This record gives sequence, C-alpha cells and structure tokens, in this order.
Amino acid sequence: MKRYSKLIIAAIIALIFIGTFVFLWQKSQPKEIVYNEFTPTLGDISKTTIITGKIEPRNEVSIKPQISGIISEIYKEAGDRVQAGEVIAKVKVIPDMGQLSSAQSRVRLAEMNLKQAETDYQRELNLFNQKLVSAEQFEQVKQKLNQVREELIAAEDALQVVSEGVSRSNANASSTLIRSTIAGVILDIPVKVGNSVILSNTFNDGTTIATVANMGDLIFRGNIDETEVGRLSVDMPMSITIGALQNLKFDALLEYISPKAVESNGANQFEIKAAVRIDTVANIRSGYSANAEIVLDEAKKVMSLPESAIEFSGDSTFVYIIKGEGESKQYVRTEVKTGLSDGVNIEIKSGVTDKDKVRGPQVIATEVSLPS
Repeated sequence: MKRYSKLIIAAIIALIFIGTFVFLWQKSQPKEIVYNEFTPTLGDISKTTIITGKIEPRNEVSIKPQISGIISEIYKEAGDRVQAGEVIAKVKVIPDMGQLSSAQSRVRLAEMNLKQAETDYQRELNLFNQKLVSAEQFEQVKQKLNQVREELIAAEDALQVVSEGVSRSNANASSTLIRSTIAGVILDIPVKVGNSVILSNTFNDGTTIATVANMGDLIFRGNIDETEVGRLSVDMPMSITIGALQNLKFDALLEYISPKAVESNGANQFEIKAAVRIDTVANIRSGYSANAEIVLDEAKKVMSLPESAIEFSGDSTFVYIIKGEGESKQYVRTEVKTGLSDGVNIEIKSGVTDKDKVRGPQVIATEVSLPS
C-alpha cells in the first residue's frame, strides 16, 4: 500500500514539473505584434472648451421701503409675476415720538389760528356790509382765512403721515404700500409679517422687501482659464446646457469678457457673460447650474488621422506608412505636417494621402510558432 502511495506522489510531482516547464517555455516564445491600421479621412475638426457657470437674470432689482416700520401685510409670494407699480406688501408706521409731538402741536396751533381768523372774518364782513371798510381790506381778511384753513389741512396731513405713513390727500401714492418698480417674477421675499424694516439712507442700505427680475432676459455667467481666454472674442456663439432640465440646450452669444483675472484654486480665470436665447416655454429658474460649450477654433473639410497614430518628436511629427502585405509588410517612418487637434483626431496638412494606410497603436499580441 505504501508503495502505491509513493508512486502517486511521484506522478503528481512529475506532472507539476512538466506543467511548469511547458508554461515557462510558452512564455519565452517570441510574440507577433499587431497594430491598428488607419486611412486618412476627410471631415471637420473643431477645438471646443466647456465653461461651467450658472444662469441668472441680467438685472435683479431689490425692492426697498420708502419708510421705516413693521410689515403688516404681504400680498405676493416668491414665483408670482408682478407688473411695475403693483403692490407687494404694506408697512405699518411706528411714529417717532418727537416728530409726532411736533405734528400734534402744529395741528393745535393751526386750529387756534383758524378760530381767530374766522372771528376776524365775521367782524370784517359786518363792517363791509355797513360799508365801513373798503373792499380791499375785506379781501385781505378773507384771504388770510383761506390761508389759515389750508395750513390746518397741511398740519393734519403731516400728522397723519407721521402717525400712519399716509394722509387723505396722497392715499394713492402712499409710502406704506411697497410696490414693484419693474415688471417680472418675484425671486425672493426675505421678510415676514411682523418684521421691522427700515428705509434706505446714507447710513444703511435699507431692508429688502422683495427681489424682482425679468426672467425673459437671462445671461450665462462663468469663468474661463487664462490659457483659453485669448481665443475668445465678443459675439462668438455658444451652446448652453442645463443639466437640471434633462440636458436642455439653448443658444447664447458671448457679450462680455472681463479685462481682469481673478484667482481661483491657484489659477487665473476671467469672468465671461453671454446673452441666452431662451424659449418662452422653458421653465428656467435663476441660479441653475449650466455648461457652456464654445468653439475656440475649427477647420472644415480637412484630412485627419487619429492622434494616437502620430509620433511626436520635438517640434516634428511622424507617422508610419504601411508598405506591402503579409510577410513583406514594412512600416516607413514619414514626417507629416499637422494642424488643429480636437483631442481625438488631428489635421494632416501634408505627408500622407487619402490612399495611404498608417500604422496605429499596438492592439494585440499573438504567439509565433517556431519551426520544428
């Protein structure tokens, strides 16, 4: 039994040894190198770049109050369309006690002056009826009475403005009613009923009641690297893609290139703006991320080859033209003059014809059987 076990073990060892020897022998055999083959083709080549940015309205207007107070009512919400002059919110005035006291004092004084003027008028009227005073003197007293009445109306209006922010005489132009200054869409209403608001003055910007923009006039804003900005010019066409809208595409026209660079992640970049041609049906929202594709250079109807078939050596470029077939096949290294490249294909200006076949990169390797 032991004898059979020794024989089995020896057979296994022999098989392992023979298998290892065969594997190493196969690996040591020379390989045949096989290459892709290309024929120059005629077509268009364009070099493009992708600029990341966002879509936003050309003009966003911040609506601010003309008087300080507390928001008492809000009539609109973000997303609503408004016309110029349409009321968005209402402000309740919190009067300044010093101004209120002064306005009340002015009203009391005007009332006393009116009583005195009415008494003087009745006295002069009786004297005029008795022809004891001249008509000129009577008209002066009458005019003074009218002036005092107007002063009382003005004082009462001033008191209403201080206490309520609006008077009877200018109710339609009340500064407590916050109106949109342009027609458009309300992008944001950052205040709520009960919030205190202040008017814009020399010392502060005032409280923004709402932000309104014309969503029919949009621009693309992005940044481009300094290595590519030199190829841009105003009025160049662009293609805008908005990924959030199922890759919706729009045309755009470059209208602004910043004259000054800004540093971003260690690189100098220049801001650009492009006017976007938006379909009125599209539901575009302010701040959508977008990509702009712009053609930096292009060559039409030129001969080209895959760039992988080109050998770059210093300032020169070479290809390997295939000569012959089968065992007589040869690769002739030939200098060519290249042009524009899109990263995949490259323009061939001279050195090969459309009838030549050019060697490409190696694709597979097969074993070569040695002669017995």
